[in-house]
Amino acid sequence: MHDVVDQVRQKFEMLRSVMDERVTRLWAAAEALALGRGGSALVTAATGIRSKRVWLGKRELTDLAASAPRAKAQDQRIRRPGAGRKRLVDTDKTLLSDLEALVEPVTRGDPESSLRWTTKSTSKLANELREKGHKVGPRTVAALLRKLGYSLQAPKKTLEGRQHPDRNAQFEHIATETKSFQAANQPVVSVDTKKKELVGDFFNKGSEWQVKGEPVPVRVHDFVDADLGKAIPYGVYDVTRNEAWVSVGTDHDTAAFAVASLERWWITMGKKAYPEATDVLVVADGGGSNSVRGRLWKTSLQDLADKTGLILHVSHLPPGTSKWNKIEHRLFSHIGMNWRGRPLVNHEVIVNLIAATTTKSGLKVRAKLDTRRYPAGLKVSDDEMATLQLDRNDFHGEWNYLLRPRNRS
Repeated sequence: MHDVVDQVRQKFEMLRSVMDERVTRLWAAAEALALGRGGSALVTAATGIRSKRVWLGKRELTDLAASAPRAKAQDQRIRRPGAGRKRLVDTDKTLLSDLEALVEPVTRGDPESSLRWTTKSTSKLANELREKGHKVGPRTVAALLRKLGYSLQAPKKTLEGRQHPDRNAQFEHIATETKSFQAANQPVVSVDTKKKELVGDFFNKGSEWQVKGEPVPVRVHDFVDADLGKAIPYGVYDVTRNEAWVSVGTDHDTAAFAVASLERWWITMGKKAYPEATDVLVVADGGGSNSVRGRLWKTSLQDLADKTGLILHVSHLPPGTSKWNKIEHRLFSHIGMNWRGRPLVNHEVIVNLIAATTTKSGLKVRAKLDTRRYPAGLKVSDDEMATLQLDRNDFHGEWNYLLRPRNRS
């Protein structure tokens, strides 16, 4: 018995380096069958191959015997490692280095690069490599790029520019102010302008259910319709009540238009929701119509404070953080989802789609068209600025300030 085990072990040691997993399984099964009763246990004792693998090999040998006539017509050899035609990168020693030189991130815009004004498609890369004497096609280039660690990727919006050292402190200041106003039952609103939209039968990203084979026809080119123009949605989002007002302008996105939208929110929604309000906290980003440096923004707010008797507190988000404005992800994103795939054929459709926007969290939106004129380029003099009842906060007064009514004693 021991002699048999030793013989099987010697055979296995001589063959194991040239056998793959399948051949090893079949060899062990053949040895077990040749040994007869108890053969599987002897093979396992000699080689360490589990009895289950031996059993699977026996079943596979049976299947092979049954299909022997068909197997003779097919080449079932298993190619040994290194057999066959040599790989291109083995015969063409400079192929990988030349390819990597072409796709280096610095090549586009480099006056010495042959790809300085083109995208790096596999077809163009293959053409460039063929001009250098390499025999490659687009598919080979794609495989080589993967070998080099490259993949098809779109740009990702992650860079916000240089961060201000007091960025987090400003966010904490806004959070503290928000909690303080909410505790006193005073309104807190987030304001901003949504992306301008072309009005007319233009393509709008997204899709919606339609009769099969009957997509809504839209224009091929997105040129502004001289009669319909653009729509400018300016939103005022009530952070506490999860409600919003949107004015859809048709003229210019100016500070006067922004404050007029804030005034419409107060008259239509804010005053009813906060009848005892004396102050309003307005959170805005630092650019556009509600710019930190905008003089017209401040004088327009002063006029609104005079009209309403409210003290208007303003806190701007730190530079480069406009996407963190609550109105962006609590209102504007849902408006975009609500009208996806629908051409915004006229202003009435835009207003109705905005007003119909809801969420599972209970968002309510009211919207109205504003056809008034808001001239761009208006200048505010130093004398006008001197009349403002403007108080700046000790912490970044350029970001945090308030405007008191001039007629308040």
